[in-house]
Amino acid sequence: MKKPDIDCPPYAPILMESTRAIGYSTESAIADILDNSIAAGAKEIQIFYNTMPKPYIAFLDNGKGMNEQAITEAMRYGSSSPIDEREAGDLGRYGLGMKMASLSQCRCLSVISKQGEEIQGRRWDLNHIIATESWSLEQLDIDEIEALPESERLFNAIQGTLVLWQDLDKIKTGSLTLEKALEDRMIAVKQHLELVFHRYLSGDGVKRLSIMINGVKLAPFDPFFVTKSTVVMDDEKIDLPGRKGKVIVTPYVLPHPSNMSKAELDLYGGKEGLRSLQGFYIYRNKRLLTWGTWFGLTRKDEFTKLARVKVDIPNSLDDLWTLDIKKSTAYPPEIVKTRLKQLISTMTSGSKRSWTFRQKRETNSTTVHVWNKVETRDGIRYIVNQEHPALEALYDRLEEEERKLLKGYLDTVQNNLPLNNLHMDLNQDAKIICDSKNEEKQKVLYLAKTIIKDAIRDGHIEETMKNLEIVEPFSDYIKDIEMVYKEVKKNG
Repeated sequence: MKKPDIDCPPYAPILMESTRAIGYSTESAIADILDNSIAAGAKEIQIFYNTMPKPYIAFLDNGKGMNEQAITEAMRYGSSSPIDEREAGDLGRYGLGMKMASLSQCRCLSVISKQGEEIQGRRWDLNHIIATESWSLEQLDIDEIEALPESERLFNAIQGTLVLWQDLDKIKTGSLTLEKALEDRMIAVKQHLELVFHRYLSGDGVKRLSIMINGVKLAPFDPFFVTKSTVVMDDEKIDLPGRKGKVIVTPYVLPHPSNMSKAELDLYGGKEGLRSLQGFYIYRNKRLLTWGTWFGLTRKDEFTKLARVKVDIPNSLDDLWTLDIKKSTAYPPEIVKTRLKQLISTMTSGSKRSWTFRQKRETNSTTVHVWNKVETRDGIRYIVNQEHPALEALYDRLEEEERKLLKGYLDTVQNNLPLNNLHMDLNQDAKIICDSKNEEKQKVLYLAKTIIKDAIRDGHIEETMKNLEIVEPFSDYIKDIEMVYKEVKKNG
């Protein structure tokens, strides 16, 4: 006879303490809390934090709220199944997020909810769990609820939910004071939420959401810089046989760094730089999950660093995308990965063209350059073009010894190019500053005037004017140079 099954629940103190190390950052934990507010239909979410007299972080939304049964179920570990079909706008997944995200940052989680005239409160307190050695979910009475920070705001609201973190032991880790740690973390949280929920904050395909931190309203940060970027192809819709919902792919190419201000480069490159942030940006129900990866379909390099690809997936395909509990990683199923691989060259072509076009322009063999690129058996050298018309005009005015001195100096310049520093700065998306267009123009026209006078004197002005059309930087200002020629000719 088969022996009866044994009901073997996990030991609450050990399990709850161990799940705190699952890997949530403060930013990802708070984003997980906001997912629940959005799923509850909230149009406004307020985040409050304070360190005096007792530190806390509170989240107040104006969603539909929860009754007695619903709030208890919401506090249950595994309150929903990942295989259940969810509503189209639901950002939840495993029924673990709010609890595990919260307790990864604090030891005491209180949830208060108002629905109609009913107000309910529940609390997971890890110290209480250890003392009772059981899954002891506390029910809070009205006096306990009224004593909680920010609870008055919920009482004055029509409906909504207040999530409260207290005993913030994890947030202080590694910092001298909790005050400094909390301020630093909340700066990072603001930036994270403005990116992760940017489509909600702007109302891009969803109802607009307002998020505030201590009264300061968050602004959406669009990682695709759509006001200046280009779209390299129409949306690609990928169907998965037998499944509801489509994967929608939209590639963008950011403007070249030379067309971006330093502030824009800092904003869109961040601390890691444009190169590290290229790749796919995966959205689940318009909420950004993971970004800055090619999933091994191509490697990150300088030529593709302007390419960013928006990938929209519905929650009906969660099981195929290897979505983790923290909702911070998502890996595509093979059928989607195969299609993305077929499209990768098209999706990155715009970024490559942006760089190769500039390279061709700078090394065009029909143009006379200030610097020449010389390929040797040992490598590549960049040397000053000693036959450049501006330099020849200067040589003509110098004595032999002076020419030798100038040539020696130019040889020193070309042999001491700060190539390593240039390479490092370009990789870090530093904006290389040159003269303004107007300053450059004035200097070029001064040189052109001198060259034109010499050409008129020596009787080869027609040949000189024709040559200036293919000599940099004169070729960029040829119409202005023609005006200079007319002026010189008129004035003799």
